[in-house]
Amino acid sequence: MPTVTEGRRTASALTGTAESGKPAGERSLALDAYRGLIMVFLISRGFGFGALKDHPIGKYFAWQVDHVAWEGVVLWDLIQPAFMFMVGVAMPYAFAKREASGAGFWPSFGHALWRAATLIFLSQLFVASSSSGQYQFGLINVLSQIAFTYVICFLLMKFDLRTQIAAGAGLLAAHWLLFLQHPGPEGPFSREGNVGQVIDQWLLGRNYSGYYVTINFLSSAVTTLFGVWAGMLMRRPIELREKLRILLWWACGCLVGGMLLSLVNPMVKRIWTASFTIYSGGLVLLGLAAMLWLVDGKGWRRMALPLVWVGTNSLLIYCFSQMGYGLLSRAIGVFTGKFAWLGMLGPVAHAWTALAVMWWACWWLYYHRGPGVTRN
Repeated sequence: MPTVTEGRRTASALTGTAESGKPAGERSLALDAYRGLIMVFLISRGFGFGALKDHPIGKYFAWQVDHVAWEGVVLWDLIQPAFMFMVGVAMPYAFAKREASGAGFWPSFGHALWRAATLIFLSQLFVASSSSGQYQFGLINVLSQIAFTYVICFLLMKFDLRTQIAAGAGLLAAHWLLFLQHPGPEGPFSREGNVGQVIDQWLLGRNYSGYYVTINFLSSAVTTLFGVWAGMLMRRPIELREKLRILLWWACGCLVGGMLLSLVNPMVKRIWTASFTIYSGGLVLLGLAAMLWLVDGKGWRRMALPLVWVGTNSLLIYCFSQMGYGLLSRAIGVFTGKFAWLGMLGPVAHAWTALAVMWWACWWLYYHRGPGVTRN
């Protein structure tokens, strides 16, 4: 079996692998570990905790693994922002590598468009595979939203940081203004009849369930842009302590700013409001700082390795979780009876067993085949 050092690979086509800004040849596992942690949550199906909503203690876990009905933020509302953030983190690395190989703007732009088209295609496969009736084209799947934000961020990366910040603020302002100028029956941020739903009704002839809207990509592009800036910071040849200091101040500013902004701009993930974008970004940044401190600062590299197995196979395991989870769940159920004998804890045991199988697949791929289905 290869050693741990030999086992470190480039990351998947979706998010890429990030280096830490350490001396040449020395890699950081922290970003792959953080991506892996996010992916574990993403593919876990809530760890089965949703079945504990009537348990006096388990209900608190069940609450955290289900999106809030409208305003507010729980753990499960942070997974998509974290996923989109990590896509942004990888972009400075991926495009710096392309530039070093001699690729100019147009080849790189073509690559970004191709990546976006691939993500939209995959998202439609997921929609079709999960549809119990007639297939309906949609663009609220996380991969579709990433496709839009990926292209936007690629274009913004061609400008200096001040211009990028101004553009990010402009995107949030434009998104906010759309809702203010075209309010729904209950005001600008009405659950039904808001401007996002009006646009979707015109564009698709229908609205999505759960109150999600396609124009979320306008504001969520800033979430990916936060990741781009974090990736730029990680590539800088400065001490880890300085990186952590910047991340912590940045995160605190986002948390305070998001809370203050929520007084006039409600914190709603389903329409990705400006306050949600900024506040969730602060929490994701705190998570990144914690992972960097533990893995790069405290040296928890071996302990982080199980997360790296998942992080470096992110696209493949995400695709499987979307299209193959049902088959895996049924196969496990044949041998375990879905742990019905455990009563209320049966769904929890079933979900963790499925997660363990997917985790084992990532371990095998990490050491035997390399991550993902394609490489950057």
